[in-house]
Amino acid sequence: MKVRYQARGTDPDGPSGCAEIRTRFDDPSFASTYAASYRESGPAQRYFSSRLHAVFEVLDRCPGGDLLDVGCGPGVFVRRVLDARPGDFRITAVDRSPAMVVEAAGGTADAEVDLVVGVAEALPFPDAAFDVVVAMGVLEYCDPVAVLRELERVVRPGGIVLVSMLNPLSPYRLFEWGVYWPLLRLLGRAEGLLGRSSGRRHGVPKSGIRALPVGWLWRRMREAGLHPVDVVHYDLTPAVPPFDRFLGKWTRRRERPADTVTRGFRRWMGTAYLVAATSSRRSRSRVITTDTIADTTTTPPVSSADH
Repeated sequence: MKVRYQARGTDPDGPSGCAEIRTRFDDPSFASTYAASYRESGPAQRYFSSRLHAVFEVLDRCPGGDLLDVGCGPGVFVRRVLDARPGDFRITAVDRSPAMVVEAAGGTADAEVDLVVGVAEALPFPDAAFDVVVAMGVLEYCDPVAVLRELERVVRPGGIVLVSMLNPLSPYRLFEWGVYWPLLRLLGRAEGLLGRSSGRRHGVPKSGIRALPVGWLWRRMREAGLHPVDVVHYDLTPAVPPFDRFLGKWTRRRERPADTVTRGFRRWMGTAYLVAATSSRRSRSRVITTDTIADTTTTPPVSSADH
């Protein structure tokens, strides 16, 4: 395992380095807490488990090669690939947070993984360096257009790119962002007026996180030179926070993640989605062909609400 600190001409206070996000993700205690959230029962664990299943639906049809995990966080996906596909991939993982890279190093100490500190908008890798590029939970925090261009730059001709994004049109996100979080902030302000200490007040920090419709992301990927071919909605739930914590049926679905992903009519329940794309640059040798992941449609399978 190698750990490198690299950058390619990007201001660390730029889009993926805004102060609030940088402070939180650079905190070693947050990195370990974040890693633990993948294992704990509840909505967060359900979400992560469903997302991994969606990614592996595509990855399982890929024969192997050089894989880049952009925004690797504490290395949960890297560990899963190592366990599920031992020896199939030569893995490089990058994250802008040194604390997250250290956390990832702790979980992959026995493996040949190249861990790099760097930013997604200016990846410190040469052109056409990877067969598979995965960016889960990245575009929400970064300049999505700049990141998509970088993903296209570093993927090889005929390679595959997988990106995830929160679904702003799901009942869960609409309620969480439009009702639940504002109520928590309002309650926190009221508690402050009543003299409750800041550490005990309710509230949700404004992190700058974004959610983008499928149609918007699909078009930006095409403009970046990628050819999107498949969309999978995941983390299906009809419940909204905080009530989703008490619905045992959907909480138990973390044990059956196949029930939490869809390409069909239930996609409105997905709190997020995954887009699979291939490089538009042609190659005689393809890591994965478009017909193995979806039909080669050129328009997003969504309604006009995405425009």
